[in-house]
Amino acid sequence: MELYNRLPEITGCEVIFNKMTMSPSPSREHQLILIKLSALLFQFLEAQQTGTLLSAPFDVYFDPEQSVVQPDLFVVLNEDEQIIKKNGVHGKPALIIEIISTNRSYDTKRKRALYEKAGVKEYFMIDPENKNTTLLTLNPAGVYEQTYEAIGELRSAILSCSIIF
Repeated sequence: MELYNRLPEITGCEVIFNKMTMSPSPSREHQLILIKLSALLFQFLEAQQTGTLLSAPFDVYFDPEQSVVQPDLFVVLNEDEQIIKKNGVHGKPALIIEIISTNRSYDTKRKRALYEKAGVKEYFMIDPENKNTTLLTLNPAGVYEQTYEAIGELRSAILSCSIIF
């Protein structure tokens, strides 16, 4: 983490379990989904007044896991707003949305392992090619279970919403 903190702000990299990885540039499809979901989720959260939507390149620090990442989208609920600092989020967001990059295993395996270990309750993975949305939910044992899959729809139990994109 010390090395990460010494990098210039514009460096596109993340650290997972104390191992640095460069982030690939997002595809056109990735960006279009990101923009649409950002707008829809922002409107929903503003209306409900339940939390704050943030996006990359804002850092999320998981200190016990020696990790700092920049999820595509993530929500910090109002009751946890103290974890939002000027330089990033220090703690676990309630939910994280990753639009799968060209390095699929990075999002589906490495980030999944990090988010599971850190205790992120809902982890959404969206395939930008077909909008297939998979939701992993943390069970009482602290292990992710796939609880939802659909095309172009995000359903969150934490936010009590269904968003079509």
